[in-house]
Amino acid sequence: MTDRKPSQTAAMIAAYRARGSQGERAWYDDPWAAGLAGPEGDAHRAAMDRIYPAMQLWVDIRTAYLDGLVRRYIGAPRSLRQVVILGAGLDTRAARLASEGVAFYEVDHPASQAMKHARLDALSGYPGSAATFVSCDFERESAVSALGRSAFDFMEPALVLWEGVTPYLQEAAVRTTVRAIAESCHEDTVLAFDYLSKRKEDAKSTRNDTQQLVADLGEPVVWGTNDVLPLLVEEGMRSVETASFDDLCLALTGTYDREREFRFQRIAVASRRVGRFAMLGEPG
Repeated sequence: MTDRKPSQTAAMIAAYRARGSQGERAWYDDPWAAGLAGPEGDAHRAAMDRIYPAMQLWVDIRTAYLDGLVRRYIGAPRSLRQVVILGAGLDTRAARLASEGVAFYEVDHPASQAMKHARLDALSGYPGSAATFVSCDFERESAVSALGRSAFDFMEPALVLWEGVTPYLQEAAVRTTVRAIAESCHEDTVLAFDYLSKRKEDAKSTRNDTQQLVADLGEPVVWGTNDVLPLLVEEGMRSVETASFDDLCLALTGTYDREREFRFQRIAVASRRVGRFAMLGEPG
């Protein structure tokens, strides 16, 4: 494992989820987010707010949408019994969306997991056994290899969430993880992840400023793509759907504003099974 500090962007996202849970139009409830974020998470959020006020809505949409996918796939008729969260950070879905018979696996760098364990120990009411923790350095090992050290059942389908991670990985690491999921997991396994476009020439200064802020936190943006389909197909996926954050925001709020710059962020849902249509579905 490479030496690395715990993820500071994870603390920032937890701070956004804490505030998003308290808003008038809260689309999710994360009662542990504030405690997990800590003072530094609040400080990072405040810094991002000054650069990019739309970040709160971005986090809210992404959180609500992926929550909705979890509910859809662990509910009937799909009834998947395994949920994997790659680069889990300070995610609390294993507690918030727990369902009898469903196992959650959180895969992340050991430094970030150590931070999370320490913060969870300071909270009351969080179910300590909600998830199985699996250590992994995505730049050196595929998540599938790491899952092989746990009780994860490769013979059963799973929903795999990869939220807020791919921009910070080299393309080779993204490809390695996608290929490993396609080759080793059940063909009905579904992978959902968000990613950035790389049209920097079209971006306003706010986008560059946000990338500088996360770089200063030790997590520079290093990968993006204007068309994720070739990568997913080349690495073994056979059903793919994508949606822009503008699409998802319009569906969830009924509003569109180009100034939010949501056109640079997208979500993809992919599976190895041919003919799996309408995987994205409704965001709730």
